[in-house]
Amino acid sequence: MDKALRNTLRNVVTQCRKLLEEAINEILQGQFGIHKNGEIEDASRMGHLWPSDQAYREQVLVHLQHIRAGGFKPADAVEQLIREVAFTHLNRLVAYKMLGQRKLIREAVSRGINSNGFKFYLADHPDDETLWSSGQQDVAYRHFLEWLGGTLSEEIGVLFSPHDPANRLFPRQQVLDQVLALINSEELKDIWTEDETIGWVYQYFTPKELREKARKESSAPRNSYELAFRNQFYTPRYVVQFLTDNTLGRIWYEMRKGETVLKEKCQYLVRRPNEVFLSEGEINARDAGDANDAKGEKSQEELLNEPVFIPHRPTKDPREIKILDPACGSGHFLIYCFDLLLAIYEEAWDQCPDLLSDLRASVVSKEEFMKQVPGLILRHNLHGIDIDLRATQIAALALWLRAQRAYQELGLKRDERPKITKSNIVCAEPMPGEEDLLEEFLKNLRGDRLETL
Repeated sequence: MDKALRNTLRNVVTQCRKLLEEAINEILQGQFGIHKNGEIEDASRMGHLWPSDQAYREQVLVHLQHIRAGGFKPADAVEQLIREVAFTHLNRLVAYKMLGQRKLIREAVSRGINSNGFKFYLADHPDDETLWSSGQQDVAYRHFLEWLGGTLSEEIGVLFSPHDPANRLFPRQQVLDQVLALINSEELKDIWTEDETIGWVYQYFTPKELREKARKESSAPRNSYELAFRNQFYTPRYVVQFLTDNTLGRIWYEMRKGETVLKEKCQYLVRRPNEVFLSEGEINARDAGDANDAKGEKSQEELLNEPVFIPHRPTKDPREIKILDPACGSGHFLIYCFDLLLAIYEEAWDQCPDLLSDLRASVVSKEEFMKQVPGLILRHNLHGIDIDLRATQIAALALWLRAQRAYQELGLKRDERPKITKSNIVCAEPMPGEEDLLEEFLKNLRGDRLETL
């Protein structure tokens, strides 16, 4: 994605953020009596709410209290809630757009309430078709998006969680139409099939002025949210490749004693001209005191051409190779690791008959094995942590989309693809500020020493 296109996307994300934040603020204030200055109206003034909405208001207040317990002032806590809900809605709409463009779901948002997927939904849901016919198209469309999110929650739970506050703080149709018009703009029509797009959405959601304001008010981050956005940088692709090629790529390269397809795939893999791969138990000649150890006054070229002895590294089942990105952001590193792991699994199947014995016994062909590989990678290999819940939403979606692309490259139709039932993307939140939550957390720890914490 070139700079001009990224700037266009930045402007669109900024406009979407403002529209959604204003809409969520209107709902909180006008419907639930939760004001942006932190003031909370008494429950006795909420007689206009249905019992279900009153119960939901209480849930929102509990969530606000949880935010405050993390070090936020009342007004800042409301602002944080608005920001969280707005970002979740934008993430979901972008996800629907990307899934629709990749033919992973029927068209859901590309033409708003005129999208084909919505029409199919109405045909199967007569109650919502009645709402549509009676002029309540906005309610029916909201039900459709809720239903669609529910169908995806099993595989991308962190983004489509049924417990997310965003589920009941839904922007009115006029705002939704404006946001979708921006997402569906002609200038952006070609970006929704690119894996990196969702990462740029995450990068651009936090406005530059907010970063500048936070840095001006305090030299150090004052809470986990500030820590996240003040250190939010999109790592260039070549940096991702260099670091991954020389960690994950290098490990497999040494396990295979240089005989691997990764030599071609890893563009930045550092290799020496005269590498000598030692066998198990074999000792480096120099370590044994070989006379050639005396380098003398050799030139750089001579030193470069000297043998480099690489210690024996036993070949492992690919499922035993673990990758952890402790600040995963939008999952940029993990996506590239996924690319390399696809090649590693295929090579292990083709070239290492002693590996994957349980899988060889349970499948009838390489094609059946490769169908399982995307799920194996997400279940066994890739692990990501971030302190920003919204980043984990993005990373989980990005990895799921990468798995779907792998299925597509295998020629699998939607109904032939195994479900992704496990991934390892987690949010590292601070210790709970509320005493009851802290007590509950400590009870779940194992061992007396941990419980004393």
